[in-house]
Amino acid sequence: MGTFLYVILAFLVGVLVGWFLWGRLRGELDSLRGDLDRTRSERDRLRADSDRLTGELNACGKTRSDLERQLRDAQASTGAGAAKAAGQPSAALKSTPAAAKSAPAAKSAPAKPAPAKPAAAKAPAKPAASKSAATGSATKSAAAPKAAAAKKASPAAANAASGKPDNLRRLIGIGPVNEKLLKAQGVTSFAQIAAWTAADIKRIEDVMNFDGRIARERWIEQAKLLAAGNEKEFAKQFPTAGTASNT
Repeated sequence: MGTFLYVILAFLVGVLVGWFLWGRLRGELDSLRGDLDRTRSERDRLRADSDRLTGELNACGKTRSDLERQLRDAQASTGAGAAKAAGQPSAALKSTPAAAKSAPAAKSAPAKPAPAKPAAAKAPAKPAASKSAATGSATKSAAAPKAAAAKKASPAAANAASGKPDNLRRLIGIGPVNEKLLKAQGVTSFAQIAAWTAADIKRIEDVMNFDGRIARERWIEQAKLLAAGNEKEFAKQFPTAGTASNT
């Protein structure tokens, strides 16, 4: 009876050990199957890459052959053009003997005496000189008001003519930071601000994160007065400009 129990106990222990080993081996087998599947997918991907690279290589070879053919055609056309250009001087050289033959004939012809010009033809020269002098004086007199107007021009106009940027910090609401932002947008003169449209104002306010500030601080009106050189009216309408409360 005791032997039978030992046999049953040994059988159960063997079954448990076999089940444990089978489970472990089955896990290893599943892992190997997963590795095999991954290897197969990598192989398929490498095959696809190889096919793609082969197609690109074939396209490059075709492009190369086309370029070589175009190069040969260009060289052939260049050679034909050079040969044609080389053939043109020979035709010109052939025509020179005929010109050389005609030259002595022209030299042998007696020269006809030139008709004498009447002395009266030289008389109108003095009125022409007086006319040019009058024209020069009229030009100088017309240029004098322009020079005077240029001297009276505003500093902003002089800066615009010379390409020198204006001092934008003279406007109320423009400090060092805003001046830097405006110059980054290409705004360097009062005339540019005076010519702003509604679209320009919206674009500048979006960049500078403003909300109606340009209209509230009347940048365009200030810029128009400074661009026109109307300093007196500017100081009258905007007395705080240029002071500590400018910005």
